Amino acid sequence: MPEIAERFRRAWNAFANRSPTEQRSDSYGGYYFRPDRARTNYRSSSSIVTAITNQISIDCSNIDIRHVQNDDNGRFKEEVNSGLNNCLTLSANMDQTGRALIQDAVQTMLDEGVVAIVPIDANVNPNNSEAIDIGSLRVGIVKQWYPTSIKVEAYDERTGKRSEIIVPKSSTAIIQNPLYSVMNMPNSSMQRLNRKLSLLDRSDEDAYAKMDVIIQFPYDMRADTTRKQAEERRKNFEAQLYGSRYGIAYAGISDKIIQLNRSPNNQLVDQVEKLKKEIYSQLRLTQSVFDGTADEQTILNYYNGTVEPILSAIVEEMTRKFLSKNARTRGQAITYFRNPFKLVPINSMADIADKFTRNAILSSNELRGLIGFKPVDDPDADALRNKNLNISDKEASRLGTGNMKVDTSLPTEKKQSAPTAASAWINQQLNRKSK
Repeated sequence: MPEIAERFRRAWNAFANRSPTEQRSDSYGGYYFRPDRARTNYRSSSSIVTAITNQISIDCSNIDIRHVQNDDNGRFKEEVNSGLNNCLTLSANMDQTGRALIQDAVQTMLDEGVVAIVPIDANVNPNNSEAIDIGSLRVGIVKQWYPTSIKVEAYDERTGKRSEIIVPKSSTAIIQNPLYSVMNMPNSSMQRLNRKLSLLDRSDEDAYAKMDVIIQFPYDMRADTTRKQAEERRKNFEAQLYGSRYGIAYAGISDKIIQLNRSPNNQLVDQVEKLKKEIYSQLRLTQSVFDGTADEQTILNYYNGTVEPILSAIVEEMTRKFLSKNARTRGQAITYFRNPFKLVPINSMADIADKFTRNAILSSNELRGLIGFKPVDDPDADALRNKNLNISDKEASRLGTGNMKVDTSLPTEKKQSAPTAASAWINQQLNRKSK
């Protein structure tokens, strides 16, 4: 009980700078939309740009990010049971899961050029201690920069509004877009596409309800009187068409109406298509990535050139800011894991499973877990060995493979003439076991 009381006494909240357990009321007026949801910049609200940033953010959030403990060689050993790992895997805050937080952060970063991931609740004040246990995280938009701190706008769940707070740089993950020069620079390809799309939308609005019609009157237009008369006739046509329910108007017997085939081309559409292809090539994107028909090499190129730099920037900044120097020295880190079997077709899974088990990379139960099947209660299914090799009961017991049986279907003379590769593998395992 004293430990629990001490924990509540030292609890810290970024907005209140005091205990986050204070009572709050939800009786005030609510919203008709989620106030904590990321808002797209009005300059990037076009369908093409939003589709690109949304696709990248979804692909980044589909990759698992974990707080892990590595061994002495820097290899993954186990997950760390911490508040930060809970934020990344289960619940980042009251409104978002860990995956939703990453998607929100990536989309905001691609739109603004930089994003801040702010610890909101912690066991101690991060200004006074480096070793903190984070309870919740929020995505913040950087509004102003200071030498050792920044002003961010983030959602305050205590009041239900977005508020501006000043947070230290030392405990806030500030992530800059690795593709900043392509997407966020004033004269970058993405910003040029935004401007061209704005001009195209404005041109479409100006051309709305235009019929592109020329009326030829039966008299000369060089005199002021005839031009004034033609202007009155034109306004008369407009008034008839505007006030008519079915868009019907009348003309004189000598008037000639010429319908233009199309308006003059301003080349905006061609320029937009050219910029779109240029951005796709710079971001390693293709149309097949969006419609789901991309082949393995295209997907690999997209992940290595676009998704991987963004995730590396996120995990490196989180490791640097959210983990103390002592924790990093002991091998703790924030890292991401991509499941390579997500994109494997079912007809290739059997061949891959055979190669992984035959080369003692994964056991049978580990493969069953990757494809969604429950593990079997068999010690041989957990053994990391080549199950196509036949070894004796004595060797099986020394290798620790449980109740593995020897294949007796082959003649004795064929058993004794085992392949050289199999003998070498068995000798290697026996030597390792003896050491």
